[in-house]
Amino acid sequence: MLTGSQIRRKFLDYFVQRGHKEVHSSSLVPANDPTLLFTNAGMNQFKDVFLGLETRDYKRATSSQKCVRAGGKHNDLENVGFTNRHHTFFEMLGNFSFGDYFKKDAIAYAWDLITSKDWFGIDKNKLYVTVFNGEGGMQRDAEAYDLWAAQGVPKERIFEMGLKDNFWQMGDTGPCGPCSEIHYDMGPAASEHGHTDCAFTCDCGRYVEIWNLVFMQFDRDASGKLNPLPKPSIDTGMGLERVTAVLQGVISNYDTDLFTPLIKKAAELTGTSLKKELDEESHTKSAASLRVIADHSRAATFLISDGVLPSNEGRGYVLRKIIRRAIAHGRKLGQTGPFLHEMVFAVRDVMKDAYPELIESIGNVARVVRSEESRFAHTLASGLSELQYLINELGMQRVAEFASKEGLVPSSLNVGPAHGLLPTTPIKEAKVIAETIFRADLAAKFLAEPYLYQLRGKDAFKLYDTFGMPLDFMQDAARDQGIEFDQAGFDRAMTEQRERARASWKGAAKQTASSHLRDLPPTVFEGYEQTRSSDCLVRGIFRPNDPLTRELSPGDEGEILLDHTPFYAQSGGQVGDVGWFYDSEGNTIIADVLDCFSPIQGVRFHKVRARRRIAVGDVVTAVVNAELRESTMRNHTATHLLQAGLREVLGKHVKQAGSLVAPDHLRFDFSHFTGVADEELQDIEDLINKEVLRNQKIEVIENVPIDVAINEYKAMALFGEKYGDRVRVIKIGDFSTELCGGTHTAATGEIGLIKVLKEGSVSSGVRRIEAVTGEGSLHHFQKDHKLENVVASLAGHSEATSPADALKLELDKKDSEIKRLQRELDQARMKSASSTVASVTDKIREIHGIKVLAHRVDNLERAQMRTLVDQLRDKVGSGVVVLGSANDGSVSLIVGVTKDLTQKIQAGKVIGPVAQKVGGKGGGRPDLAEAGGKNPEALDAALAEAYGVVERLL
Repeated sequence: MLTGSQIRRKFLDYFVQRGHKEVHSSSLVPANDPTLLFTNAGMNQFKDVFLGLETRDYKRATSSQKCVRAGGKHNDLENVGFTNRHHTFFEMLGNFSFGDYFKKDAIAYAWDLITSKDWFGIDKNKLYVTVFNGEGGMQRDAEAYDLWAAQGVPKERIFEMGLKDNFWQMGDTGPCGPCSEIHYDMGPAASEHGHTDCAFTCDCGRYVEIWNLVFMQFDRDASGKLNPLPKPSIDTGMGLERVTAVLQGVISNYDTDLFTPLIKKAAELTGTSLKKELDEESHTKSAASLRVIADHSRAATFLISDGVLPSNEGRGYVLRKIIRRAIAHGRKLGQTGPFLHEMVFAVRDVMKDAYPELIESIGNVARVVRSEESRFAHTLASGLSELQYLINELGMQRVAEFASKEGLVPSSLNVGPAHGLLPTTPIKEAKVIAETIFRADLAAKFLAEPYLYQLRGKDAFKLYDTFGMPLDFMQDAARDQGIEFDQAGFDRAMTEQRERARASWKGAAKQTASSHLRDLPPTVFEGYEQTRSSDCLVRGIFRPNDPLTRELSPGDEGEILLDHTPFYAQSGGQVGDVGWFYDSEGNTIIADVLDCFSPIQGVRFHKVRARRRIAVGDVVTAVVNAELRESTMRNHTATHLLQAGLREVLGKHVKQAGSLVAPDHLRFDFSHFTGVADEELQDIEDLINKEVLRNQKIEVIENVPIDVAINEYKAMALFGEKYGDRVRVIKIGDFSTELCGGTHTAATGEIGLIKVLKEGSVSSGVRRIEAVTGEGSLHHFQKDHKLENVVASLAGHSEATSPADALKLELDKKDSEIKRLQRELDQARMKSASSTVASVTDKIREIHGIKVLAHRVDNLERAQMRTLVDQLRDKVGSGVVVLGSANDGSVSLIVGVTKDLTQKIQAGKVIGPVAQKVGGKGGGRPDLAEAGGKNPEALDAALAEAYGVVERLL
């Protein structure tokens, strides 16, 4: 029996032997594609090739692509673990043709691979194929039907299906075409509905799609018209997990060797038995939880390894949900401690042969997951408290509404009004409350009423979404408390959130390269060797909404295509060159070049503002601003040194997450789970400047096969960049080796000096460093020198060894003096406020037998107000104390309720209406609540209102 790894290898080998280039999986973070949350199909990394925006050195390719479907439009998260074939992370095997072979070969390859005894050898009698039936007024795919029949597929096993199943399109416009699917009959045992004699097309789970062949033959324009593509292409996708289940003779993907080691590890870490020792229902739930943990640990491991870190937005938010869902299922199995970080090592062991990069990154992955486990433990505790509060509120509401409906007054109750209704009483204790508060006849009536209360779905979804509270956990809690769970409301909130996610990741769909761009000849780039090129032919002039432009007049702006140019087009974080176009003699400037970019691969557009008339067919001299180019080169080479320095000091987990290389500064974003300490930053700066002082020669190695660059040179690839079959390598001694198409200095000494300006957070798990080089660093040191002179004059004579230390000593002295004076001021204020305690008796009012005091004490801090409220509570003995303080244009409020009254009146309910009067809000415990406001002028009125608030609440 083939293992999952052998199946992956065998698929790739089949197509390599048939002239396909084996291409390694791209990152789960799509490169330069705002339309995708995660890579979710094998064709994603070839998308620009299909669109005509990019060309490769090969026409045929094959890959095993890691994919995630857990957010945005493609979201399988809630199904994972409860079906045989849903996953968040999966691998898609595929073969691709870029204008080379088409349907005939694609169908022949597919049938041969899956049925030949030399390859997969699947029983032909268990296979079905589908073709497009021509729904929607489009042409039936008779060609595919005939080609399947020519392979020997019986006509009764070829089914014609509609648009939903057998027509694929990249977006509303762009490449599209019919597709053919191959399905496998898993047998009656696979039916999720117990079907024993159903036929193909039944969706009970018995018939499983294992391969989809997409025939890209049309280009849909904005009007919806289908235009034939000049070079029809092939895109196929086969789920590795599904075909492994078929070849290993199991019904569920989770029973393949891609998952069984992970499930075994999950069982070990959670103390769960894999044997059916429990009743069937409990065993099924345990098995589902183990599946969730196994699947989610794969997704988390690969996402973090590819640079995604947990956060509250975008990709990081989805990763956080995946991790927390796995942890929650661990808790269902009784594991309340951290365990998921141990699972990532099991994932590495299963997947390291196909993805050796996991070996290096796994330590960082484990640290990130362990940190998230700690964070979630705290968050879940808050969520549990919030859930209990919601349920308890319903219990109080039910008793209170029944009493009101019955018109109950104190004389009709067994106890007086001082008993109150407990705000923290669960509904399940309603019987105790009823029998205590109501007369026997009313208690019986109360308990006989059906439960009319439910935990609202939108509230439950907030707990699910904000705190990661598992759905079934909330359902069980509601059932235990005897109330209904609003499943319909929860589902509505879930649907609304998914719609928001779809909208937020809708992005701008990429369009097929227009014909006038697709047919343009490439621009010869000469900028590595020179900054001035003569005899450049103007091949085209382009302006928005005017594709027929042939010339620019003085003052006009447009985009000019030359046959050869020294201008670097913005790429890899490096900005495009600026400069000038001179006339053919090189004497007169005819246009300012404002930028340079590539609308499609190999073609360079120069964004210009004309000074003189310029037309297609003219010959110009293209001159780059050499001073700015040299500054950019210094910053680019420094960026390579910086990344190597970060990895040396912080660890090999550091990966680029974005960059900007401009003439005046460089910016580098990188993955790291905590802030960089000042000492670490200094070590990095010292390390990379030593490389500058060594004046190490920059080695540029052209036209290197990408597998050689990655595996032999150990070159780092840049974030968000896609690479062809052959690449350019920039090597700086043994310190740094990267794939890069940018411009660089000839040696590190030309950088001058690298000065790190600042380091900070960009988002959760992503840090940013900004730095300058060359003249930029010189100007920075000149400013520092001026500042040093000022510091020396302020610090005066000191025993410190440097002006900075002298200033620190002086500031420490001043700080100590300020703190001493502040303490004396606080003591004086507190003494003054405390002296008023004896004189507040006249402000105490008695409301329904409860003492209430509202008092103003300006210029006190919160901590002082808490101390004072305790003193006043002691003075009144039993009652409510409300304090207000105005300080520097803001208002602080605090309400204290003595412990004996918290069952009757709560501080949090008193402070809300009072805070509203001063333009604020707040909350807290039943015995102590705090609030802030921004309207000191209304403070007296707000404190006066406090008595009325208490009266209304009582």
